[in-house]
Amino acid sequence: MRKINTLKKNYEFKNVLDKGKFYCGKYIIMYISKNKKDKNVIGIAISKKIGKAVKRNRLKRLIRESYRLERNQLNKGYNIVFLWNKNRLEDCKCNQVQNDMRNLFKKAGILKWKKYHCI
Repeated sequence: MRKINTLKKNYEFKNVLDKGKFYCGKYIIMYISKNKKDKNVIGIAISKKIGKAVKRNRLKRLIRESYRLERNQLNKGYNIVFLWNKNRLEDCKCNQVQNDMRNLFKKAGILKWKKYHCI
């Protein structure tokens, strides 16, 4: 299993949240900014108002897995921070989060365009 590159420091999160572009989906909120690396780096933040640790960790796992499934179709060189939408407290499935994430990537314009997507 490969490790996903993540933001660790508070100033890295703040930099993306302050200077990055904002995209809101049904379940997740995404902030994105360019970096000078040849790889994408993600950060996940779930508020304590969402629930206790078990629920927050489950949501982090859902986001991490959805990103893992989509990361090969993304352009490189971005810092991405995912936040959970506070208005959505009900349980959801991994494919719902993945579809929401894919839509956000399309809005942001970082999804690679494949030949079979053309109509």
